[in-house]
Amino acid sequence: MVHLTVDIGGRPGTDCRGFCAYCYFKHAKDVPPFGCRYCLPFLKGCDYCSRGVKEEYAGFLPLQTVAESFLADLQMITGDVTRITISGGGDPSCYPEFRDLVELLGTLDIPLHIGYTSGKGFDDPEIADFLIANHLTEVSFTVFAADAELRRKWMHDPTPETSLEIIRRLAKQVEVYAAIVILPDVNDGAVLTETLSWLSEAGVKGVILMRFANRPEQGLILENAPILPGQRVHTVEEFADLVRESAAAFPHLRISGTPLYDPRFDSPFAIRNMPELLDRLPRVDKRATIITGAVAFPYIRTVISACGGDPSSVVAVDKEIACLITIDDLTSLHLPDLCDTVIIPGRAFVHDAEAEKVLSRDGVFRTVVRGPEMLSADGETSMGMTEVDVLTMEMEGFSALIRLINQYGCPT
Repeated sequence: MVHLTVDIGGRPGTDCRGFCAYCYFKHAKDVPPFGCRYCLPFLKGCDYCSRGVKEEYAGFLPLQTVAESFLADLQMITGDVTRITISGGGDPSCYPEFRDLVELLGTLDIPLHIGYTSGKGFDDPEIADFLIANHLTEVSFTVFAADAELRRKWMHDPTPETSLEIIRRLAKQVEVYAAIVILPDVNDGAVLTETLSWLSEAGVKGVILMRFANRPEQGLILENAPILPGQRVHTVEEFADLVRESAAAFPHLRISGTPLYDPRFDSPFAIRNMPELLDRLPRVDKRATIITGAVAFPYIRTVISACGGDPSSVVAVDKEIACLITIDDLTSLHLPDLCDTVIIPGRAFVHDAEAEKVLSRDGVFRTVVRGPEMLSADGETSMGMTEVDVLTMEMEGFSALIRLINQYGCPT
C-alpha cells in the first residue's frame, strides 16, 4: 500500500478565507526556531522547527508546480498507489485551481482523500457531485456546528448552508469524518447533541472532538495565547467525559477525542489495563528520568511501574501535550529530582544540546536521550486504526522506551 500526498501549500488565516475565531494559528508570532529531532547536533533550527511548525508557505503553489512535484514522486514509486491525499497549509476548498487539480488526479482512477477542509471555499453544493465523480473516497471536514449561524459567526463561513449541504451530499457516497473544535458554552451541551444527531442522520462515518486550547500550557507555543480572551476551556478530565458521553449517546457514530479520549479502545495508553501485555514488555532494570506532558504523565507512570520501574522517575512538565514541550518547560524542572540520564519525548521541540545545558546547570552533567516518537495514539490518530493497531503501537513504543532506560540509565 502506497499513499502519496499532494502538497498545495497555502497559509493559515490567509488562504482559507480568514481565520476561524478559534484557530490555533491565530495571532501566531514569528518565533525563533525551537530545535527538534531533525536539527543537526551543532545547530539549533531546521526547516521543520523554524518553518514547518508554523506552516509557513509563501502562499498556494501554482498548479504546474504541484503537478510536477506529484509526478516526480509518482515516478519514484515501485508499487501500486492506493490513495492520494490533498493537503497543505491553506484550505484545499480555497485553492484557486482546485477543480483543475482534482480533474487531473481523477484521470489516474486512484482513490482521492482530502486531508482537511473547512468547506469555506465551496460556494456551490454541486462541488460534492464533482468530487464523487473524480474518485473522492474520504474527506475530513470541519463542522463546528450544524447550526448555520454558529458556523457563520465562529468559522466566518460566508456560505454555511452550502457547506452543510456539501457534507450531507458527500456523506451519502464517501467516508466523511467530521472535526469539531469544542468551545465550552458555545457549541457543547445541547448544540453538540444537535450537531451529532445531524451528522448521524447525514451518514457521516466518524467525528473527532477537539479540545480548544487557549493557554501556553495547553499547547500554544507560537506566543499566540490567548486566542479568545476570557473563553473558558474544558479541563482534560471534563473533555474526556464529554467524549465518553457523546460516544455512548450516538453509538452509530465513531466518536473519539483529542487529546483524550477514544472510548472504543480505552486509549490512549490502552495497554495500561491489559496485564497480559504488560507482562510481555521488557523489565526496567536501570533508572532514568522520563520527561512527559501532563496528560500522558499518569498513564506512563502506571506502565513503567508495572514493568518494575520507579514511578517517581516519570516527571511531568506543565505543558499538557508532550510533543509540544519546549526548552521553557525544561527550564522549570527541579533539577535535584532528575537522574543523570534524562529521556525527553521524541517529538519535543527542544534542541538536544540546549537541553543538556539547561538540565546540567546545577553542576551535575546529565545526558539527554530522545525517546520514541510515539508511545500511543490520541483519538485523532486512533480514529483510523484497529485495536490491534493501537496496542501494537503501544507495545512497540514502550518496548523502545524501556530499552533506552536500560541502555543509558544508571544502576538502581
